[in-house]
Amino acid sequence: MMRIAVTGSSGLIGSALVNHLRSLGHEVRRFVRREPQAADEISWDPERKLIDVRTIEGLDGIIHLAGASIAARRWSRSYKQLIRSSRIDSTQLLVEALQKTASPPRFFLCASAIGYFGDRGEEVLTEASPRGKGFLAAVVEEWETTARHAEKYGVRVVNLRFGQVLARQGGVVASLLPVFRLGLGGPIGQGLAWWSWILLEDVCRAVEFLLDHAEIRGPVNITSPNPVRNRDFTKAFAKAIHRPAVLRVPTLLLKLLFGQLAQEVLLASARVIPVRLQESGFSFAYADIDKAFAKIFETVL
Repeated sequence: MMRIAVTGSSGLIGSALVNHLRSLGHEVRRFVRREPQAADEISWDPERKLIDVRTIEGLDGIIHLAGASIAARRWSRSYKQLIRSSRIDSTQLLVEALQKTASPPRFFLCASAIGYFGDRGEEVLTEASPRGKGFLAAVVEEWETTARHAEKYGVRVVNLRFGQVLARQGGVVASLLPVFRLGLGGPIGQGLAWWSWILLEDVCRAVEFLLDHAEIRGPVNITSPNPVRNRDFTKAFAKAIHRPAVLRVPTLLLKLLFGQLAQEVLLASARVIPVRLQESGFSFAYADIDKAFAKIFETVL
């Protein structure tokens, strides 16, 4: 049994992960940005750089998932600054807190993203692939570098490079479902861009695996071993809810509506393979996109 603290515990990944870790018998505490109202809560304020170092004494590790949503709105200059600061500043605060503890936690698992790779077309991407171009790639590189500073204090750092996380209750699935239910879903342009995805259940299992394998450090791609083209993603989505998916979304329209967000996220092609998980022996429960969508919609449509 481990004592683990989680930031971003109310988000899509965080809430599922807290429940998963508790089901395994771990003691989980949640960082909150207010006065604690329950015994399992730890108060912190990244914007004001406030955290009580005593609250992380005795922890086995921290899983840091907090950060402003990448796709919540069009990227204005101020929102891009929020995307960056919500990641870098909060990570820096935690690293500084680790430095001040008498006995730092053994591990620091910090969220990251496959946005590190940028738009790479047909290139097969692994953890060893170099950084791509663009705003998001630069933010992710700085994010990962900031987290790895914790290694100076004897802490094992893992950068969790999440792909598109699929779940009924949030993320891309919840955003697209109303459109697909109306029969208005379809591929973006020719649908040739590679989408790297992973089912939420496999995210939780992958994090569990990383907790149990202390030899794994550095960047780890948290994606299915079978990325799919956007057209195949939309086909599988539509099939799972018994709707057509024949209407194409013009790329020009997305660029006009979402600007840089469309170029770096919605239209980007990233064919990412989770080599480190595979080589370490992790087994995906839902590696196939059709099976993943079948799992998502097996109980509710």
